Amino acid sequence: MLALKNIKKSYTTGSFTQVALNGINLNFRENEFVAILGPSGSGKTTCLNVIGGLDRYDSGDLVINGKSTKSFKDVDWDAYRNNSIGFIFQSYNLITHLNIIDNVEMGMTLSGVSAGAKRKKAMEVLERVGLKEHMHKKPNQLSGGQMQRVAIARALANDPDIILADEPTGALDSTTSKQIMDLIKEIAKDKLVIMVTHNPEIARTYADRIIEFKDGEVVSDSRPLPDVEISPNYKLKKTKMSFFTALKLSANNIRTKKGRTFLTAFASSIGIIGIALILSLSNGFDKKIAEYESETLSNFPIMISQSAAEIDADMLKERQSAMMGATDEDAYPDEKVVYPTEPIIEKITHTNILTDEYMEHIENIDPELVSGISYTRMLKINLLKKQDDKATIINADSMSFTSYPKSLGGDNTRYLELNYDVLAGSYPKGMNDVVLIVDNKNQIDKTILQNFGLEYESDSIPFEDIIGYEFRAILNNDFYKANDSFFMINGDPTNLIDLYNNENAIPLKVVGILRPKEHIKIPLLPEGFAYSDELAEFIIKDAANSEIVLKQKDSEFNVLTGAPFDESDLDFNGVSSKEAVLSVLGANDTPYMISIYPASFSAKDDILTYLDKYNEGKSETDKVVYTDLAGKVTELSGGIMDAITIVLIAFSSISLVVSLIMVGIITYISVLERTREIGVLRSLGARKKDITRVFNAETFIIGLCSGVMGIVIARLLIFPINSIIKRMTTLPNVAQLNPVHAAALVLLSLALTVLGGTIPAKIAARKDPVEALRAE
Repeated sequence: MLALKNIKKSYTTGSFTQVALNGINLNFRENEFVAILGPSGSGKTTCLNVIGGLDRYDSGDLVINGKSTKSFKDVDWDAYRNNSIGFIFQSYNLITHLNIIDNVEMGMTLSGVSAGAKRKKAMEVLERVGLKEHMHKKPNQLSGGQMQRVAIARALANDPDIILADEPTGALDSTTSKQIMDLIKEIAKDKLVIMVTHNPEIARTYADRIIEFKDGEVVSDSRPLPDVEISPNYKLKKTKMSFFTALKLSANNIRTKKGRTFLTAFASSIGIIGIALILSLSNGFDKKIAEYESETLSNFPIMISQSAAEIDADMLKERQSAMMGATDEDAYPDEKVVYPTEPIIEKITHTNILTDEYMEHIENIDPELVSGISYTRMLKINLLKKQDDKATIINADSMSFTSYPKSLGGDNTRYLELNYDVLAGSYPKGMNDVVLIVDNKNQIDKTILQNFGLEYESDSIPFEDIIGYEFRAILNNDFYKANDSFFMINGDPTNLIDLYNNENAIPLKVVGILRPKEHIKIPLLPEGFAYSDELAEFIIKDAANSEIVLKQKDSEFNVLTGAPFDESDLDFNGVSSKEAVLSVLGANDTPYMISIYPASFSAKDDILTYLDKYNEGKSETDKVVYTDLAGKVTELSGGIMDAITIVLIAFSSISLVVSLIMVGIITYISVLERTREIGVLRSLGARKKDITRVFNAETFIIGLCSGVMGIVIARLLIFPINSIIKRMTTLPNVAQLNPVHAAALVLLSLALTVLGGTIPAKIAARKDPVEALRAE
């Protein structure tokens, strides 16, 4: 009934070709138990895969009941496996998310057997292998021997002519192996059973015929069958998996991953929700922008730096128009010439000269208009911490040591009181008081605390361990000592206890732990330790007459490193300008940036008017340009509002595209997870299009859930949105969801998710069944 005629099979990897089968000629009887022996790599399993139609031979012919398979197409091989072959694998290869009886029925399902008939047959074969009472269990609830019995029942269910067993007892103990082999021996009474094994003892005990392989060739056959002419008498019944069956398979798989499926469907529904709500949301934008400006932007500072960006409204509009694709009348000229222009950085950058006159102008701002003024300096404060009997240097940068804004009036902590809550301790009261700023979760970078000198063993530090912690600032004349023309730290850097105890050392103490108030959406002070500007001014005043500063003013090299100055480099980064080094040492009391914090959003305009007065009658060089962060945001938002509806629709559409890509990724992950299942289905006769249908069914379910979820969520959101819009604009029932639109969006979700899963589904269908069965 089965004949292999000069079968050859080889595998090529790069330039290397491995011959697996080299001219195999074998004939098999209708009823016999054949054992194939041979060392690893001899071609046994390859021969079994060729017989089972999982692998294609390169040349020769496989003849089944007199019919040649040379002209078989993929669908013919699928039908052949479904009609004629039953596989028993060493690793069982059960579909884990199906129960036992569904696993047994799968081959019959592909054959189109009716539900009643296949259930009856499945129960019969399960009873034959002694597992009828376990039919509703999942594979992971059975022992190894029981799972192999299920695999045998599945192989028998479709009443195939040939049973192929690949090391059926390889993963079983000896007692269970005997039970399985007895069962296979019983099956061989009325079927052809071909078993691959490494165990000669099992072969001799149970097999009627033993064939030995070596190097891809048959070296012995205990009971050969001569060639017999058989008239072709073999018809194939084509397999077909219904979409309902594919849905059932995918639904069972999805049930094992409910959390991931829910998150995928929810993420995919976001675009649907956005499109459904777009019109109702656009009606509330004007009020939302006004609220944003008054509550959030009022905390943004007006910034004055020595190098300021000078971008006016016209330039902003020009840049915005370019981003939106608009053009002006000067764009795209026809003249055959090139127009040189200044670099953009030169167009927008202005150098501010912060004179004593201007600093006095700043100090004279009406105190009621500002909550605080912050001066950012290049000053490096010499800090020491004490641990046990040692004092070491603290790197101010590593502990985020910055000054907090000062007030223009009697209350020096107005900005902190308006914007920060005290979690422990109090607001600072004097020059020697330092506060710790944490974020809205009471978090701070652990390296800041470690560099500060705070040790901790658990994942949190009690407030009382921080409040009262002391360290000290050392003045230049004490911190540095002269060494010929250079200066060095006055003492052993690993222990500066004498400097720490110096009578001129400035004691600093942490007096409070502060956190941004809940209404502060964008806190502007960094997390870390903050000191008063009064401390900086005191140190700068002392440093002006310090020995190191006086020496540096007269030297054309860095007195700390000996490096010559590069006057073309205006930043302090290794080798830098003389002015930068002097600023770090405290010789320059002019800050490189001033931040003015308005007391309210309305006070900002008064501050800007006051700052503009300074520039009246001055040349362009002497003018001081400021950057109004809040103003820049509102200028940009004004133009964007004209196209806000289009932008929102575009964003919603983008989210749909992202959803499509995400579904494709999730489906591909599912393909990887279900690779062995793909191999099992192919071994049972499933066509490539059936595998595609399985994964299309999975994306269909996800798409349907996504669409329905999106409509339900959008419908629920309409109530609070209408309530909010009515409260803000007095417009009732702005959002209305049309049922036709709802149905269309569900269909859109279905279409996009199925489209997103198409490529992974095709990838799954193209997987080699042999490789798929080997997947872990």
